[in-house]
Amino acid sequence: MLQILNKEFILNQPDSGVDEKIFRFPEKILQFGTGVLLRGLVDYLVDNANKQGVFEGRIVVVKSTDGDTAEFTAQDNLYTTHITGITQGELMDQVVINASVSRVLQSNAEWREVLRAVHQPALQTIISNTTEVGIQYVAEKIGETAPASFPGKLLAVLKERYDFFGGRASTGFVIVPTELVVDNGRLLKEIVLKLAVYNDMPAAFMQWIENDNQFCNSLVDRIVPGKPRNLAELEQQAGYTDKLWIDVEPFLLWAIEGDAHTRAVLSFYAADDRMLIAPSITPFREQKLRILNGSHTAAVPLAFLSGLNTVYECMQDDYMRHFFREVILHEILPTIAASCPQAASFAQDVLDRFANPFIAHKLISITFQESSKMNARNVRTLTRYFERFKTLPEYMCLGFAAMLLFLRPAREENGKYFGLRGTEEYAITDDNAAIFAGYWEQFTTAAKLVKQVCADERLWESDLATIPGFAAAVTAHLEGLLQHGVQQYVHLPQQKN
Repeated sequence: MLQILNKEFILNQPDSGVDEKIFRFPEKILQFGTGVLLRGLVDYLVDNANKQGVFEGRIVVVKSTDGDTAEFTAQDNLYTTHITGITQGELMDQVVINASVSRVLQSNAEWREVLRAVHQPALQTIISNTTEVGIQYVAEKIGETAPASFPGKLLAVLKERYDFFGGRASTGFVIVPTELVVDNGRLLKEIVLKLAVYNDMPAAFMQWIENDNQFCNSLVDRIVPGKPRNLAELEQQAGYTDKLWIDVEPFLLWAIEGDAHTRAVLSFYAADDRMLIAPSITPFREQKLRILNGSHTAAVPLAFLSGLNTVYECMQDDYMRHFFREVILHEILPTIAASCPQAASFAQDVLDRFANPFIAHKLISITFQESSKMNARNVRTLTRYFERFKTLPEYMCLGFAAMLLFLRPAREENGKYFGLRGTEEYAITDDNAAIFAGYWEQFTTAAKLVKQVCADERLWESDLATIPGFAAAVTAHLEGLLQHGVQQYVHLPQQKN
């Protein structure tokens, strides 16, 4: 029978990478959230730095959702990070024991302990991932018990810190939300200050929030599938059981807007050059939006309609692998390379990530809000490409045509639309589905449909009909897809460039 992963077990394993001194490091970070993204990215970086002797601090975690913390306690807050995937074209398979978490507190049951944690002078950082819904204003009074919202909890923690240290200067925090919201730090600060006003907090306290605390915008990027399906097999190989085991991809990025003070407090950034602290994170957000997200949006309808089901399957298919490479390296990358210095390296990383055999990223899931994503991610790329080269990105034009075909409904039921892939029905989960359904019903020719879609200002940030040749290129592709079928059309000689 395998032993459970815990402190006693791991300290008796000479090759574990965990030294006993790590357990004596002071708590330096208060983390809101026990989710796999934080454990697989933020906590991974802290653990890595500790093992290099760079940071020497641990994390006290606040579990805001219902449920106990018994799984963490039973394992002395240790857990396995299993890094699997493709990096620089090579397969990576590495097991790391994470010892960065000192304790996990349940916010409702142990709220006083959460507040007492910020009495520690060494604790200077607050990190959160409470989903995008977590950074929203909720008008609530701050009392003795845990507030319901994350901004409410943060305000209570700040007030506790302020009161305990008498409002002295240099007692504030570096606060880094990782929720996937643009300008998440700025937005969180605005909500906390608004909530402080609602609670009639003292002006001096609000001034302390403004002047003594840094709210940093940040961008995180790492796929963390979480607990693997073959956990029992992996545990046998590892020689212990671990209910907190998580799988992660090799790639990671954490970009934070900050200055010298931010770097001093978040000193663990120095242990991994994939954690970046810079005056602006706009280039990192731009490269992720255009290259990673944009290529997904351009390629997925075509891949799905051709019979593929996951991104990994795309990278095993000769044509779709070629499609992704062309879109990423020759159509998207040239439009942002000048403003995003790391974009070329990021593009190669993205291709590796798509080829990861351990991640089953379903194409149909990526088609959620396809038309809105096409607008947000790819319309500007289309216009930039034409402005620079005076010609059109051919593969993105094909992707646009495939999107139109994907959004063609076979039937409608109670305001919901369904398309057909062969004889298989799929749900069209797009807020603009009714608009596209109307165009497919109204127009009998591809040319008329494409022309009207391109000119519809409800759909696009700019009039696509004004890009010379764009509507004609999309029409030619759409006619080909309709005439030959997706699989046959993409393998015609003129498509195999």
